[in-house]
Amino acid sequence: MSSIILSIHVIIAVVLIVLILVQHGKGADAGAAFGSGASSTVFGSQGSASFLTRLTAGLATAFFLTSLALAYTTKTSTSGKDDIDIPAQVEQVIPKEAPAADLGDKPALPAEAGQDKPVIPE
Repeated sequence: MSSIILSIHVIIAVVLIVLILVQHGKGADAGAAFGSGASSTVFGSQGSASFLTRLTAGLATAFFLTSLALAYTTKTSTSGKDDIDIPAQVEQVIPKEAPAADLGDKPALPAEAGQDKPVIPE
């Protein structure tokens, strides 16, 4: 159920973004008053503003309703679970020390400053 509401919610959000970007700002009305071609639009000179405004308001209301529905379904689906699923603790395995390398008759010298490995005389 929540996946259906989430899908509708995302679609409404995308349509709202497009509608808001398509609408003219308040500054565009001054240019339209001097005959900038607004009368030749599909909705007429004043029709598109009220139509797009009402459509945006309706979609914004639907967006808020789907937000509340998502919050409600999430709360009711998780309220029955009291404990959180925590995986069993994994034991840490400490590796045994590796056997000492056979150096033959020559003992290894301690590492000099700046070296990571012991120096083996030749």
